[in-house]
Amino acid sequence: MKVVQLVKHGNDPSSFQVTEVNKPVPKASEVLIKVEGFGLNYADVMARLGQYRDAPPLPAVLGYDVVGIVEAVGQGGDSNIIGKRVVAVTEFGGYAEYAAARAEFVYPLPDNLEDSQAAPLLCAGIIGFRSIRVAGVERGERVGLFGFGASAHLAIAVLRAWNCEVYVSTRGESHRKLAESLGADWVGSEREKPPVALDRAITFAPSGDVVVLALGCLRKGGVVAINAIHLDRMPEFDYDRLLWGERQIRSVANMTRQDAREFLGIAAEIGLKPKVTLFPLEQANLALAAVKADAIDGAAVIVP
Repeated sequence: MKVVQLVKHGNDPSSFQVTEVNKPVPKASEVLIKVEGFGLNYADVMARLGQYRDAPPLPAVLGYDVVGIVEAVGQGGDSNIIGKRVVAVTEFGGYAEYAAARAEFVYPLPDNLEDSQAAPLLCAGIIGFRSIRVAGVERGERVGLFGFGASAHLAIAVLRAWNCEVYVSTRGESHRKLAESLGADWVGSEREKPPVALDRAITFAPSGDVVVLALGCLRKGGVVAINAIHLDRMPEFDYDRLLWGERQIRSVANMTRQDAREFLGIAAEIGLKPKVTLFPLEQANLALAAVKADAIDGAAVIVP
């Protein structure tokens, strides 16, 4: 099968090589998936740069969030899933025509979601949903989204379905226009504060300054959830003015299988249709550069 391998860390285009390798053989606890597409996220960028704490040894085939068709199951596996459309979380291997995934991290794909639209749901979608949960969002509350990329543009659909008021602060005119088109009640630049006190806030930008900005927008007792793999730094801030009053800062580290099941059910129920930009497998380098530069409105998806 054709794969795109990471052969060295860094931004150089030669860090990726297109090559041929044997198709993986699924182990007893795995299924083999014919990849129809996969969503990119910032973990891919960090793995390429050698900054991801769980990065594999090189050469490596990256890619965590796969949509495709189950072609085979490992010994003792449930053969009824063969031929089914699924989404899956793989350790590594999405940048390929086939990928093996642990059966417990493979989920049936609702019929009303196209392959390319389902690809961003696993990481960007579920981690956004997890962030909503970690922030403790209740229906009808005022929620701020700070940064508006792949994850936030999916989270807003859930918040709107829950009748929440949504306030978006983000850089980039195209990101702001996307937020407006998806029903945000207020949209401002990355330096602007929403005109009301927020019950909850979720930060998507990997910036400590953004966390402090979001904290300053909360009512007493409000919560900031940080949806970021890392922060550039955490600046000093005025405790008495910003955190006192039982405001809270919480980190979002992982998603659970229950999060996945619930979010995919919600996505099917509300007819969630992510905005995607498609790239062929050979342009993985270009796609990752666009994700790193925050140049994609919505989500980037690669199709073999």
